[in-house]
Amino acid sequence: MSQNASPPAGSDDRPIVKSRSVDIVVLLMLLALACLLGWDSARIGRSWADDGPEAGYFPFYLSVLMGAACIYGLVRLLASPHAESEGFITREQLWRVMQVFLPTLGFVILTDYLGLYVASFLLVTGFMWWIGRIALWKSVLTGFLFTALMFVTFEIAFNVIMPKGPLEAAFGF
Repeated sequence: MSQNASPPAGSDDRPIVKSRSVDIVVLLMLLALACLLGWDSARIGRSWADDGPEAGYFPFYLSVLMGAACIYGLVRLLASPHAESEGFITREQLWRVMQVFLPTLGFVILTDYLGLYVASFLLVTGFMWWIGRIALWKSVLTGFLFTALMFVTFEIAFNVIMPKGPLEAAFGF
């Protein structure tokens, strides 16, 4: 990613959130996932049958291990409440992450409505022009060539079914 795309004015290097807080939230989410997986594995069978392990046997015990690891991590974090925690992310770092995340989220949403190829063209062109600060005509040309090469490779050479939109339909694909 280019250094030219700058964060909003008035940003600083103070962390938005501390690593400890993020660790606790992630551990709680993983613990909830372990409980869900354990419950579902127990529901489909977590014991040993006459012909071997039931479908949920190994997933159940893996979820128990995952839950135990989460509880261990939470106890360790909560046992030292006064421990110094470093910053997890600064405003500038969050700005850079959002510069990639938001266009990528837009790409995923647009793929459903416009198809993979048009959405890819917009993503490549947009990244080159906005983040890379490359001339618009070069960005459009590169986006078009990339998308055309991708279309020829997947649709024509390998006949792979990809999400298509109204433009491809207009050309009979």
